[in-house]
Amino acid sequence: MRHAKSPRRAGFTLVEVLVALVIMAVVAAMGWQGVSAMARARDIAAAASERSLRLSALVGQWEQDLAAIYDSPQLPGLSFDGSALRIVRRADGGVQVVVWSVRDGVWLRWASPSANRVGSLQQAWLASQQLQGSEAVQLRLIEGVTDWQIYFWRGQGWSNAQSSGDLVVSAPASAASSAAAPASSASAALAATVQTTRTLLPSGVRLQIDLPEGRLLRDVMLSPQP
Repeated sequence: MRHAKSPRRAGFTLVEVLVALVIMAVVAAMGWQGVSAMARARDIAAAASERSLRLSALVGQWEQDLAAIYDSPQLPGLSFDGSALRIVRRADGGVQVVVWSVRDGVWLRWASPSANRVGSLQQAWLASQQLQGSEAVQLRLIEGVTDWQIYFWRGQGWSNAQSSGDLVVSAPASAASSAAAPASSASAALAATVQTTRTLLPSGVRLQIDLPEGRLLRDVMLSPQP
């Protein structure tokens, strides 16, 4: 009597299962690398976009500070010592001193409280010369700065901001400073009371700052002082 053959069991051998697992692992690794690369590209693009927006805002603030320069016989409206640019500018409530500087690769900005007395403004000026870069009141604007230069437009061309400029004699003024002076007349309250000689403001300021993205160059022409 012939015995009926039992049907062959359907399935995979151990070798086939191992091969399938290896293929799945390779495909999964390739897929993860692709997702990881996309995530990194997204993060890099977001960081670049945020940095670009920040730079745009900083340039806007730079232009606002220069547009509000207040040049007086007591203090120069603009002064650069090679490491910091000091600006005396009109502000809400009076006049303030603003300092732009670069320390340890970081672009910094410091602003004093508004003053409507000559003595207070001079104290702010002295304080601006003692900044070390680590003060909490200094804003860390952007990192990665490798170099920066400031140039002034004098006469018919750009020159080093530390070079001497033309002198102008300021006539005496009769305005007296007062702590109770309203904000609208705070600038006038800081007017000169004696005749002095000072450096004439340049006609423009050029900012040249080197960043990882490249060199940023910005020219700002200054408005004539009243």
